[in-house]
Amino acid sequence: MTGNLQVLGFGALAIDDIIYVDSPLGAGKGKVTNRTKDHGGNVATALVAVAKLGGRAGFIGWLSDQPLTDVGAHELERHGVDISFAPRRSDAKPIRSVITVAPDGDRFIAYDDDVPHGTSDALADSVLAQAQVLLIDGYAMHADMIVARARKLGLAVVADIEWTVGPATERLIRLSNHLVLPLKFAQTYTGEAKATAILRKLWSDDRSAVVLTEGDRGAYIRQKDDVVLWHVPAYKVRAVDTTGAGDCFHGAYAFALTQGKQPVACAVYATAAAAISVTGRGGRMALPDHNACVAWMAKENAPVPIPITSPD
Repeated sequence: MTGNLQVLGFGALAIDDIIYVDSPLGAGKGKVTNRTKDHGGNVATALVAVAKLGGRAGFIGWLSDQPLTDVGAHELERHGVDISFAPRRSDAKPIRSVITVAPDGDRFIAYDDDVPHGTSDALADSVLAQAQVLLIDGYAMHADMIVARARKLGLAVVADIEWTVGPATERLIRLSNHLVLPLKFAQTYTGEAKATAILRKLWSDDRSAVVLTEGDRGAYIRQKDDVVLWHVPAYKVRAVDTTGAGDCFHGAYAFALTQGKQPVACAVYATAAAAISVTGRGGRMALPDHNACVAWMAKENAPVPIPITSPD
């Protein structure tokens, strides 16, 4: 599959062994009620979400140079993600994760990430320039020059960062003009507790948007050229499995950007997509299509953006 793409991304692939238990995660022990296996990885699942929504997505992270046995790559292709521009190396392999999911959909992820991260510095500008958006996660610190080149080429860089290793992470945060971060990480990173204070602290003149996600409490947004901060409440759903919900949010947000939507509207769309994604098992099994998102957004009880306060 080749051709003009809308959203590119790089990050490690993952194979997830998922165990469902009958007790809360803090109970200490519980009975296994079900097991399943799914494929994951923050950026990889976000790109699958883009493809499911009808976008043209391409994975440009490291893949194995043994394509016949590269299960993760086959899964991306099966879901409609272009892998033709991905660099290859002999030691590329997926992260292996074990995920425990409680009855309320909450989960704990244990993973081994001793795998190649980032992408090749030799990736051509012509590959990057065909897209409108670049999706990255915290491992992009291993290829920050690619991120910098993408910004110079005019791509929107949507960053999904969940932890910091110091200066390398700070450089990524500076390079990304759409920070879409979990609120808990942003609190730790900035030392601020309130979403409004974090939105102000992470802002810069080079930023297009800062989005803070808080699961079933929704998302908080500051967008360029807007004097108002916004809160997008979450949908009220019975969560089966929250695995991959954040990845789905990032993918839907990126896809909405390619449709010319402003960040608050992107967050509204992504909130609907993420809500649908938690109603099924695994990180990819319940990813929605565009029509499903539109239908949810049209419901009478669909959450709408709420002004919080002036950013100044």
